[in-house]
Amino acid sequence: MENIYRQGVEMAEELQRRSRSCEGLWLIASHLGDPKAAVLLVFPLVFHTHRRTGIAVLWVAALSEWLNLVLKWILFGERPYWWIGHSGLFSRNPPKVQQFMSTCETGPGSPSGHAMVTAAVWWVIVSFLASFFHTRTGSKILAAVPYLLYAVFLACVGLSRIFILAHFPHQVIGGLLAGVLLGVFLNRTVPEDRSLLFFFRFSLTLLLGALLMHGALQKIGVDLSWSISLAKRWCSHPEWIRMDTAPFSSLNRDAGVLLGLGLAQYWKPGGWALPWVPRTLCLALSSIALHYINSFPVPTVPPLLFYSLFFLKYSIVPQVVMVLVPGFVHLLTAKPKME
Repeated sequence: MENIYRQGVEMAEELQRRSRSCEGLWLIASHLGDPKAAVLLVFPLVFHTHRRTGIAVLWVAALSEWLNLVLKWILFGERPYWWIGHSGLFSRNPPKVQQFMSTCETGPGSPSGHAMVTAAVWWVIVSFLASFFHTRTGSKILAAVPYLLYAVFLACVGLSRIFILAHFPHQVIGGLLAGVLLGVFLNRTVPEDRSLLFFFRFSLTLLLGALLMHGALQKIGVDLSWSISLAKRWCSHPEWIRMDTAPFSSLNRDAGVLLGLGLAQYWKPGGWALPWVPRTLCLALSSIALHYINSFPVPTVPPLLFYSLFFLKYSIVPQVVMVLVPGFVHLLTAKPKME
């Protein structure tokens, strides 16, 4: 692996050197590939366009990120920004690379979560768009356009993760391949209008399953906190280390999202049938609400309180997008009944 890691560092160095002028675009691509963006940005946009696909986005985002966490615990995987210093191979000739605010994630590096979740979530979207274009126009060429854009977007996200030193190339490629396979499979099992008990059990299974696996690995002597100590040591700015990038944060996000999805469908089965203009208003209001939910400060001490509030924060997201905002817009735009 040492040769693979060294070649990855060399690629990141060359990528930073050749595309320094595109730094802003790489950072945007990395942000758009964040699993959090799938919930806070992509989900409301897709849901208010097509209900079933929106639910599929949440479903696929939660399960693919959870599986990515499990794979990281099993496969480990260094990250370039800490491996450069930790390996001791570059003490005489350090690479000319730069870290960024989004570089210093604390979980293991293999496979890339950004690549895996993005590939899975956007497969759901592009397959819907391709089917829609083909049904409306009968053109296979037009139906292929979403897949072409999908490939370009995945390439941008993958390169951005290498550019900011968050992942090695092989971790990105592995994440992309796993994400595409998950997107194809999970898109066939979307739990639209399932019972609240189904989502409660699924959410609890994700939490307990990951915790039991974590405990079992620690029991046999596997130190699952190794990546956090390396991140704190080698991140160039300590303030860039955030708890919301820790493995248990993603676990609580996934479990919270699924429980919230079940509650949203329980409160209002089938949702509201709103015309396009009210749906546009729903999208705007949902985006504003989710911005404030995301920016709401959560105390990081004690950790149990942080993770509990993190779970609660993301369990609210589906209810805001699917129930509260559409219900409010429905009251505003509903025509009074004639007596």
